[in-house]
Amino acid sequence: MKKLFLLAFILFSVVSFSQTKKIKILSTELSTADESKYPGATLLIGKVKMSHEGATLDCQRALLYKDKNLFKAIGEVVIEQGDTIIQYSDFATYDGNTKKAKSWGNVEINDKEMTLKTDTLHFDRINQVLYYPNGGTIRDTKNTLKSVKGTYLLRDKKFTAQSKVTVVNPENHLESDHLDYYTNTQLAYLYGPSTITNLKDSTKVYSERGFYDTNTDISYFVKNAKLFLKERTVSADSLYYDKRNGFASATNNIKVVDTVQNMVAKGNYAELYEQKDSLFIIDRAVAISVFEKDSMHVAGDKILLTGKPEKRIARIFNNVKIFKSDLQGKCDSIHTSQETGLTRMFKRPILWSKNSQITGDSIQLLTNKETNKLDSLKVLQNAFMIQQDSIHKENFNQIKGRNIYGKFENDELRTMMVIGNAESLYFNNNDETHKLETITKEIASDIEFILEDGQIAQTKYFKKSEGTTYPPSEFPSEEHKFKGFLWRGDEQPLTVEDIFVKDTTSAPPTREKKELDVVKEAKENFLKESSKKETKKRKKLNLKELK
Repeated sequence: MKKLFLLAFILFSVVSFSQTKKIKILSTELSTADESKYPGATLLIGKVKMSHEGATLDCQRALLYKDKNLFKAIGEVVIEQGDTIIQYSDFATYDGNTKKAKSWGNVEINDKEMTLKTDTLHFDRINQVLYYPNGGTIRDTKNTLKSVKGTYLLRDKKFTAQSKVTVVNPENHLESDHLDYYTNTQLAYLYGPSTITNLKDSTKVYSERGFYDTNTDISYFVKNAKLFLKERTVSADSLYYDKRNGFASATNNIKVVDTVQNMVAKGNYAELYEQKDSLFIIDRAVAISVFEKDSMHVAGDKILLTGKPEKRIARIFNNVKIFKSDLQGKCDSIHTSQETGLTRMFKRPILWSKNSQITGDSIQLLTNKETNKLDSLKVLQNAFMIQQDSIHKENFNQIKGRNIYGKFENDELRTMMVIGNAESLYFNNNDETHKLETITKEIASDIEFILEDGQIAQTKYFKKSEGTTYPPSEFPSEEHKFKGFLWRGDEQPLTVEDIFVKDTTSAPPTREKKELDVVKEAKENFLKESSKKETKKRKKLNLKELK
């Protein structure tokens, strides 16, 4: 009895289900059949209208296959699904069993959010999905989107486009291989190589994964992100960009290329302000000046670049180190003017030119703006140059005076002039036995010397007042080092990576400390406030699609 009841229930359900899925003909001017041409079909002619589970289809002619529950429409086809969408085409087929429609020939579909035009369109009513395989165009109130292939989810208002995708509005032009676009919010999520070009100033953003709000012109990229400005290119692992406010922040593996000044800046966090023409970098921050044969790397805790290219100022704060293959340096802070080509080093500055150590109260480097090569060097107040003997490491050749002025040739230090209270001390070794033979001490008003491959080759004294050469045994041991002598060879960066190594010991405080502490506090507060603003902006963005 139970088996009979179950069988009856199944049969009743199947019959009821099949009845609900049958296509109904609501109206037609003529209904006929032609088994020779259309076997199994009812031919409907003139103002044909059919319905099926909440959808209606109008056309001029149609073939209805009742057994297959299949409908083929010809001429002025209109499909309506409640008040959600209306579709126009020249031809269409509709399967009542699968609830799938295929339309072709001048296809146009409209809903409340957009208009879609294509040549061929597939409509899955069960899943509420539209798909075109051969090119389509979507227009909403803001953007026009085109792609070779596209899928539109009616419930989510989500459009997935692939292959040669473009999104265009009066302000921007977006190109991508793959993106999701929401017609109700006008947000785009990018999943392939994508470029956004601003049509007003030609700035560009490139990424292979990211988010773009076409309403606010805010974008956030997380893979191979690059920002192309007029004079700068910014690349990073992730990039946030607010075009209208001219603000960008970048994180990890940042590279900023100044195409005008031929300079590169790197770090792991950066903020850029277009309207103020300023750039702020921290975390392994380094500025790289590209010369003809070599590059100079200057690293510090913070880098701040401000001003237009021709008048740009570069400031590098705290734990500054310099590396060039033949020139290294160290100080607390550096100030460089692109307008004058002058670089100034502050607070215990030191330079190493090959095997020469150069120190003074202040050190300045001048770059020739036309050739972009190092031109000259100034060591002001308490200038001191030391060379360690390559054979007898305990001996040091020394030159000191009030100021030292140097001249570069092909980016190498070649001539130096010691001005005021000049003194020199040389330890002279035998060329064959390498034994120490004599020690020479000279005192003069000024001293000029020429360097060849880092070694002093020629020396000229001006207004010499005193000079003596001693046998090593007769030279007083307490005079082996001039007053103020301090060898800092262990601080010299020998590789590019060394400029990022933090010193374990700090220098004694100087009278500049208060000023530098004020600068440090101001910069840290600046960074904190900027980071807070960026965090608030990011919280407003729905980035779930990127996970």
